[in-house]
Amino acid sequence: MRYLKQILILFVSTVVLNVWLLRFNKATIYRGGDATNMIEEFLVYGIDKPFLYLVGSLKIAAALGLLLGFFYKKFVIPCASIITVLMIGAVLMHFKVSDEAHKFFPASLMLLCGLSIIVLSRIENKTSS
Repeated sequence: MRYLKQILILFVSTVVLNVWLLRFNKATIYRGGDATNMIEEFLVYGIDKPFLYLVGSLKIAAALGLLLGFFYKKFVIPCASIITVLMIGAVLMHFKVSDEAHKFFPASLMLLCGLSIIVLSRIENKTSS
């Protein structure tokens, strides 16, 4: 289970950092509504730029925190929790604008991965104490 948690941490961190740092201004099939970049996507959801940058900063910080969790285990559960809560919001935003099912997929997958990291971390903490 330890290796599964590590794989999930790498996966979530890589995807989040990719989306927010490399694909921020690029169109993807997963963007909400007819948006062609992250700013347009948040506007589709009715969310202003300052909140976009707050969400982005939180996601990037949480993704980096998950990676730090390889060295400092105390970062894993809080950072996975932040990712999970933000992904709940992402899924709700896709529902809000009645997006097609495939647009929900990345946020839903990250939500499930975040929850899995939390559960696996708690199991690991119980067995090591």
